[in-house]
Amino acid sequence: MTSPSTTPWLPQSEIETAEHLFDNWFDPIEAGLRDRAREFLQAMFEGELDGVLARLRYVRRAKLPRGGSQGAAGVIGHRHGHRSRSLLGTFGRIEIEVPRARLNTADGKTAEWRSQTLRAYQRRTLAADALIASTYLAGTNTRRVRRALAALFGGAVGKDTVSRVWRKVKADWEAWNARSLAEEPIVRLILDGTVVRVRLDRKATSISLLVVIGVREDGQKVLLALKNMGGETTEAWRAVLDDLVDRGLRRPAFLIVDGASGLEKAIAAVWDGVPVQRCTVHKHRNLLAHAPERLHEEITTDYTDMIYAATPEEIETRRKAFIRKWRLRHRPVADCLEEAGDRLFTFTRLPPSQWRSARTTNAIERLHEEFKRRIKTQTVLPSADTAAMLFWALLASGQINMRKVDGWQTLATNPIDQQIDLAA
Repeated sequence: MTSPSTTPWLPQSEIETAEHLFDNWFDPIEAGLRDRAREFLQAMFEGELDGVLARLRYVRRAKLPRGGSQGAAGVIGHRHGHRSRSLLGTFGRIEIEVPRARLNTADGKTAEWRSQTLRAYQRRTLAADALIASTYLAGTNTRRVRRALAALFGGAVGKDTVSRVWRKVKADWEAWNARSLAEEPIVRLILDGTVVRVRLDRKATSISLLVVIGVREDGQKVLLALKNMGGETTEAWRAVLDDLVDRGLRRPAFLIVDGASGLEKAIAAVWDGVPVQRCTVHKHRNLLAHAPERLHEEITTDYTDMIYAATPEEIETRRKAFIRKWRLRHRPVADCLEEAGDRLFTFTRLPPSQWRSARTTNAIERLHEEFKRRIKTQTVLPSADTAAMLFWALLASGQINMRKVDGWQTLATNPIDQQIDLAA
């Protein structure tokens, strides 16, 4: 008795097509370029050594003219064979023969010649490293990068290679964290945090990434600080702000925050008196959290009419009406709005063209969303440092760009005075 098979029947031609799907995708242009890459690179290295010795291969060294300098005739030395090197580039992996030479030094000894084009122990071109890192930043993990680039690199890129390339980014990351901010013309800050899952002591743990975006005098947004912390406590935010001050950041003229109590206490300790705008989107969520779902639509309508009124006078009138109405209808909603106080309407002290950008922390929220989209395939990141570095690299590599603030005005002599009247 035979058991039924669940394997679908396919004609032999269809099976062969499925097994050899890309076998007929031969590109003579790519093949020709890769065949020529080896001889081009070897000619480049030979030419580099010829320039150092000031003579071609098998050519005797020219005699120095009377009164001439040694530099005019090249460095004294001799070739002694070649060294095999494996190099991975966008052209794939190739084996090349790099010329060797011994050069005479000023102390009468000799030293091995080193190519300035091909660094010692270099196994990949910078373009290949950039491509590997960019693929990783696009939102995939190390194993999937290997599969994605298998056709381009001929299977020469493994997950360990991706990890090594990523570690090279760490040096730039550390330099960015230590850079001086004294010359940055920052007039506005946007501060917010987000929670990510990372692996700590072999266990998945939630940490907070605290993000600070600065707005320059010309309205361009720029990432200033990015720290991984255990939470959004006063101490955590105070450490971030103190670091900015230590690196020379001048006192900002305007701050936009999400309303977390820890952040507001830290700001009061470092920059007391700076105008602070509470994010109106976060406050809207808080209002809805204090009311049953059947009231959400009505609360949203009243809140939107108030926040998006055309003038400060209209906003104030509708604010009073909102509080009167909801103190009777559902008091927790009115109390929640009053909790924010005037900080919910600080944006009215700016030019109306900037109200849209100054009302919320959306500039950071968009970064958070894009970051989460890129890491969703990994679920849990390898470490807390990796999470912060990955967030930074998405902007540093150009994978994510930040544009200027909408409606920014740069006509005033002093941009800070133009942004906000501090005496208002």
